[in-house]
Amino acid sequence: MPVSADDISERYLKKAIAEINELGREVAAAAGSERVPVLGSGHPLGDVFLLKASPQTAEVHEGVAFFGRAGQAILKALQRLHVDPTAIYGTNCVKFEGAAEEDSRRWLARELHVVQPKIVVVMGQDARACLNAVRFPLADEIEDRPGEIQRLTPTIEALLTPDVDASLDETRSKRAFWEAFKALGPWWSELPPY
Repeated sequence: MPVSADDISERYLKKAIAEINELGREVAAAAGSERVPVLGSGHPLGDVFLLKASPQTAEVHEGVAFFGRAGQAILKALQRLHVDPTAIYGTNCVKFEGAAEEDSRRWLARELHVVQPKIVVVMGQDARACLNAVRFPLADEIEDRPGEIQRLTPTIEALLTPDVDASLDETRSKRAFWEAFKALGPWWSELPPY
């Protein structure tokens, strides 16, 4: 009996959920009982992978990336760009305070392998440095060119923006973030349907 495309998609989704959950357990074990891990959130096979350097206070309290002001700002921006928020996965390079850089890079590489996004929105220079340090095979370095779609790997593109957390309170910073982030809209509109 042939397997339908829906069955295959369902199997990939179940596998991705299991792998993300396993990663979450590993990060929580590494954090120990004295630190709160901040785990990625969103669709485990999202086309758009949002990446910040480190969690903010609200994210640490909830243990979820993009919880709080930054998440709300991103949702509003996605609505303005007509990007489906259910196709988004967001995470931080640093999963908990005091995490080793090597562990952070390894966990980020695993998240990217599980999610298999079509684009990574790299928010800020620290996130750019973290992603570039992962050193994927056949990957290009993400250059300091905010608002420009760049090649990360043969199957993943990247968009550099200013740090969203640093862009929330000052008009000029908000404008700089939006000017870079809005490139996601035309990219999304050209994405072929499934």
